[in-house]
Amino acid sequence: MPAPSATPASASSSSSSSSKFHRARSGGARDERYRSDIHTEAVQAALAKHKEQKMALPMPTKRRSTFVQSPADACTPPDTSSASEDEGSLRRQAALSAALHQSLQNAESWINRSIQGSSTSSSASSTLSHGEGKGTSGSLADVFANTRIENFSVPPDVTATTSSSSARPAAIDLPPSGIVKGMHKGSNRSSLMDTADGVPVSSRVSTKIQQLLNTLKRPKRPPLKEFFVDDFEEIVEVPQPDPNQPKPEGRQMTPVKGEPLGVVCNWPPALEAALQRWGTTQAKCPCLTALDVTGKPVYTLTYGKLWSRSLKLAYTLLNKLGTKNEPVLKPGDRVALVYPNNDPVMFMVAFYGCLLAEVIPVPIEDAGGQQIGFLLGSCGIALALTTEVCLKGLPKTQNGEIVQFKGWPRLKWVVTDSKYLSKSPKDWQPNISAAGTEPAYIEYKTSKEGSVMGVTVSRIAMLSHCQALSQACNYSEGETIVNVLDFKKDAGLWHGILTNVMNKLHTISVPYSVMKTCPLSWVQRVHAHKAKVALVKCRDLHWAMMAHRDQRDVSLSSLRMLIVTDGANPWSVSSCDAFLSLFQSHGLKPEAICPCATSPEAMTIAIRRPGVPGAPLPGRAILSMNGLSFGVIRVNTEDKNSALTVQDVGHVMPGGMMCIVKPDGPPQLCKTDEIGEICVSSRAGGMMYYGLAGVTKNTFEVIPVNSAGSPVGDVPFVRSGLLGFVGPGSLVFVVGKMDGLLTVSGRRHNADDIVATGLAVESIKTVYRGRIAVFSVSVFYDERIVVVAEQRPDASEEDSFQWMSRVLQAIDSIHQVGVYCLALVPANTLPKTPLGGIHISQTKQHFLEGSLHPCNILMCPHTCVTNLPKPRQKQPGVGPASVMVGNLVAGKRIAQASGRDLGQIEDNDLVKKHQFLTEVLQWRAQATPDHPLFLLLNAKGTTVCTATCLQLHKKAERIASILYDKGHLNAGDNVVLLYPPGIELISAFYGCLYAGCIPVTVRPPHAQSLTATLPTVRMIVEVSKAACILTTQTLMRLLKSREAAAAVDVKTWPTIIDTDDLPRKRLSQVYKPPTPEMLAYLDFSVSTTGMLTGVKMSHAAVSGLCRAIKLQCELYSSRQIAICLDPYCGLGFVLWCLCSVYSGHQSILIPPMELESNLFLWLSTVSQYKIRDTFCSYSVMELCTKGLGNQVEMLKARGINLSCVRTCVVVAEERPRVSLTHSFSKLFKDIGLSARAVSTTFGSRVNVAICLQGTSGPDPTTVYVDLKSLRHDRVRLVERGAPQSLLLSESGKILPGVKVVIVNPETKGPLGDSHLGEIWVNSPHTASGYYTIYDNETLQADHFNTRLSFGDAAQTLWARTGYLGFVRRTELTAASGERHDALYVVGALDETLELRGLRYHPIDIETSVSRTHRSIAECAVFTWTNLLVVVVELCGCEQEALDLVPLVTNVVLEEHYLIVGVVVVVDPGVIPINSRGEKQRMHLRDSFLADQLDPIYVAYNM
Repeated sequence: MPAPSATPASASSSSSSSSKFHRARSGGARDERYRSDIHTEAVQAALAKHKEQKMALPMPTKRRSTFVQSPADACTPPDTSSASEDEGSLRRQAALSAALHQSLQNAESWINRSIQGSSTSSSASSTLSHGEGKGTSGSLADVFANTRIENFSVPPDVTATTSSSSARPAAIDLPPSGIVKGMHKGSNRSSLMDTADGVPVSSRVSTKIQQLLNTLKRPKRPPLKEFFVDDFEEIVEVPQPDPNQPKPEGRQMTPVKGEPLGVVCNWPPALEAALQRWGTTQAKCPCLTALDVTGKPVYTLTYGKLWSRSLKLAYTLLNKLGTKNEPVLKPGDRVALVYPNNDPVMFMVAFYGCLLAEVIPVPIEDAGGQQIGFLLGSCGIALALTTEVCLKGLPKTQNGEIVQFKGWPRLKWVVTDSKYLSKSPKDWQPNISAAGTEPAYIEYKTSKEGSVMGVTVSRIAMLSHCQALSQACNYSEGETIVNVLDFKKDAGLWHGILTNVMNKLHTISVPYSVMKTCPLSWVQRVHAHKAKVALVKCRDLHWAMMAHRDQRDVSLSSLRMLIVTDGANPWSVSSCDAFLSLFQSHGLKPEAICPCATSPEAMTIAIRRPGVPGAPLPGRAILSMNGLSFGVIRVNTEDKNSALTVQDVGHVMPGGMMCIVKPDGPPQLCKTDEIGEICVSSRAGGMMYYGLAGVTKNTFEVIPVNSAGSPVGDVPFVRSGLLGFVGPGSLVFVVGKMDGLLTVSGRRHNADDIVATGLAVESIKTVYRGRIAVFSVSVFYDERIVVVAEQRPDASEEDSFQWMSRVLQAIDSIHQVGVYCLALVPANTLPKTPLGGIHISQTKQHFLEGSLHPCNILMCPHTCVTNLPKPRQKQPGVGPASVMVGNLVAGKRIAQASGRDLGQIEDNDLVKKHQFLTEVLQWRAQATPDHPLFLLLNAKGTTVCTATCLQLHKKAERIASILYDKGHLNAGDNVVLLYPPGIELISAFYGCLYAGCIPVTVRPPHAQSLTATLPTVRMIVEVSKAACILTTQTLMRLLKSREAAAAVDVKTWPTIIDTDDLPRKRLSQVYKPPTPEMLAYLDFSVSTTGMLTGVKMSHAAVSGLCRAIKLQCELYSSRQIAICLDPYCGLGFVLWCLCSVYSGHQSILIPPMELESNLFLWLSTVSQYKIRDTFCSYSVMELCTKGLGNQVEMLKARGINLSCVRTCVVVAEERPRVSLTHSFSKLFKDIGLSARAVSTTFGSRVNVAICLQGTSGPDPTTVYVDLKSLRHDRVRLVERGAPQSLLLSESGKILPGVKVVIVNPETKGPLGDSHLGEIWVNSPHTASGYYTIYDNETLQADHFNTRLSFGDAAQTLWARTGYLGFVRRTELTAASGERHDALYVVGALDETLELRGLRYHPIDIETSVSRTHRSIAECAVFTWTNLLVVVVELCGCEQEALDLVPLVTNVVLEEHYLIVGVVVVVDPGVIPINSRGEKQRMHLRDSFLADQLDPIYVAYNM
């Protein structure tokens, strides 16, 4: 199609310039359709206003591979690039004029285009505004100025660890961010790279975050209304109305009457009687002409044929479908009509056949939709009529039966082609009675939510409506009309099938399929048949304008009425103007254009009567958009940019009465200058929604009330679903649909208006014009606007992003409302209605389910969400003493708890005799030399190594002598032990103790990911000042390898000794420490926040700890325990290396990494050895739960039985993961696992074992606490199932000799029962301090030897665990006979996020996020410069990546009252997890900021 020339809209002055522009723009011809100069100018002005603000929004980062459209998509634009049927969307043309085009190209548009070169691997590009070209360090400076970041370093590249499979790399303790507790700032070694405040300056991510912060600094659009005060219970308050908003000032309206329905002597008593009359007296007259696919007439149905075939069908339906005694159909039954849109003849015969048989036809769209099934069900339909061709096309089962569609009732299908019908006997006559209130037919309508309902039309309403249309349109017998609409419903049915027969008209039906191939076909039909009336939608006017060059010689002079059935839409006025200006030269008369308004419930509401030639055309209403949003009619004066121009849709129908009522609440009559829902009272209207009595009353039986609430008259009205008003001269104006109403913060916006604004932003390269959906979703106590459009396959990222940004700007400017989410989806992927429009409710459903699969998305929660509670202001704390007094007065006890008292427990002489573990081992080697202490298993479950008391002693001696000989070490030197989990590690540990050296156990580096794991080893070696490294030959080679040299400086390792081949040499004497307070070993660990901390464990603490565990778990030499843990730090190390030697029990050691090749290993070992006590980590439990969840039968078959297990303990330093332990217990209860067995431990850096369930004492208790209160540092217990509740479980029982107290971390005063505070601990086995390079006394004193600020006469020295928790006295009895005090751990203090003055635990936000979509495998959150960053691992296909962005934003807003700043979607296994199964959020943060994650998508929320 050649590009059309300009379409001057009402001779606008810009036409000359725009025509040059359009001719120059080839290929854009199709876009010529939707033109609204008024709107286009407004959008230009709005965008120009923003040109001055140089705003740079950060562009989303997208992995290049992700959204490549398949070539098939790329070649076929959506079939409705020529637009669609209902889509409101189309029409205000948006071809921006050349001038604007130029100005946007040259000037800085709203989004600057200075895109820096895009990298292919991980991200598209970074947008910087021109002003920042100097480099980003300056702009970053102010970000860092207000952040508390101690001394960052670039973390090694985490991503390198992800092997080709998607499995997570074997748990890796990543190197910390170079923050060593107690390490002096100046003492950083060369390995801790320092950059500009810790972030590589060139980092692309940081630049974008900086841009995002700059954007967010702009003031929000509406002034912040206080939505609810965030008090103890947040109270939701409705936003206060704006005092300056326009209010209606007119008087109450009075209902408006149409002219009386005239009485014409020969009008039939029923529509069927009219058919009988014409069919018998005018049999040769044409009734309906159908066209073939090329638009040529192919068949004409005469009135005689229509009558005879309808009779045959009626006879067949009533007499031939069942037996005489049991007919299938009885009069009054409902029948579905399933006919294709290109077969009006078969449909018309079927429709009248049903009327003659007195059964009720229900025309539906093509078979298959689930919602249609709801309609069929509610109408009780068991029979469907269709054509032979249509039936062949339906999907069949193997045995040839028609598939039962989802949600559909069972249907019997009847083919109505003539050859299958029986001729009725001469004496059979249909029963044609005068029209009454019995149902005639049911028309379907789709509600806003997507459900399909049937509007029942009575025979009298059908007849009255035909009479009213005949009078209003002045139809006369024998006229020809051209119908382009769907003949199954609405105006297409009313004019083309019903009123047609009433007046013996001849209808030419132009199907949608013909319009797509030949858009001018309807104009050619009018010309060829000299038609008097044409029935069209705005869409058809556009298509004709696009194609009109193809045919110069068409004439529309015969038309007396061009009925525009969507004349109620906001863009219809410009469509009509443009069409008239183009076709006036082809004989079209201005007065022939007749817009009308219709609805399924009220049928035709108003129609403009055909005018008198030369009479002045009706006026226009130019309304203020701002007024409309408050429901008030104001002629627009102030700002022409935000004006809506509407045309009238004529007068009320003959015999009808109209009133306008408030759209929500009781049907109160509006004032004359108020917008409301149009209601109509007449005989011609629907009577009910079939089978839905409740909804019916509210719609079809409305009695309007006055402002006092008393009814006005007793005539019931029908709600039309249209919004509008009655203007001067009783002209009806429609400004929108109830279904398209978006009520945001108390203001009403019309979806169609927003569509029109979006389309007025030049989008040639970016989106398909007709394919745009606008709807609202309810998020956080308000409606939020979502815009979804289809993107052209050839659109570039930059173009799309620029278009999106400008649409946001235009909508913000013109409608004064923010868009919450703007999404672009690939071409042809939005759900369609049967005639090609966009299925809005289905689009919304896909959006909320996360199945829309956008290829671009922009969320603006920061600008839209203005109703967050006020940030909490921390009250100046009440003094700790007054808190204490207050608690005492209130009768609350101080929150403290303790384990059993060590003094009262009798223990054998062992403890008194041997103060040191080395002495215990020597004593056991003499007393029970052959008693096996350790058993190491491999992946097959076979024993690969054992150690008896004597073997261990001997091996330790040899290692001690090699340390003296080869290492030349002195007592007190530190030695790093680098071994895989096993018995060698244990021997090396005791070897060091025998030699008087201080062992430091370190996890060996991972050969496959040296760059990630070796720096941690290196750092511990340096920080611990190790004099020597003990290891195996394999690892020794690895440490000195070429690969290692690439990661660290291998020349500076201390002496490395391999212990594979030991000389048989006697040790002259075992070293004995002078006092038990001497250092026994160092415990180094990387915390989840990336801190590397080493703590000092004295000999006294080691003995005390082993003794407490022995007592709690009742361990003695005849017992066996199974351990599946990493043995490098914390309680895992103690259980693996120390406890057996102390208590004499046998430990079966299972290295956790062996489970990766044999998931059954741990459980089958426990079953085989009949283990009563087993210890594991969360990662092991998760592996078993996920991996063996569906193999319980197989476990049974293998004979695995866990009924022997008394305690299964998860060793952890975090809040118990209740859902995981519950799933584990539930899953394996079928193989005998007791529900009571599973429990957790709690330890921290200052004290590695505070709680452990043990054998005696009550079961762990659980409580539900209110999440909102937790954020305020309060504990509020709630019932199970309460909204926003969190299930917490007790972390085992407090160990003997341990005391804990809950303390306010700020005031250091003790807190009352059930108050949240920091857990402080006092016990004989607390570590003696941090191992620091320079003894940093202040940190030491604060963390290890600190006192309560008051209320503790004994002046006990406490250690601070750094965890928040609370103590609650239960009804249970402890072993001591007292009431049991339960300790609940909530989370680590240094992990909490302080946002909006509240304290959040990352795990709570992560739990919400993980629940939101099935494809989220794992999630982690952290903050950066007060922005909340959410990282999600996507385990589905990459197309789902962008679905997650709105879902994540919604759930965090709804459940946590927080706005997500950045959403990062990554591959599975990217979130680093340490050996304890804890997320390393700080490493993740560092990798993200250093741009090392290779994300699939990064969305920056505005």
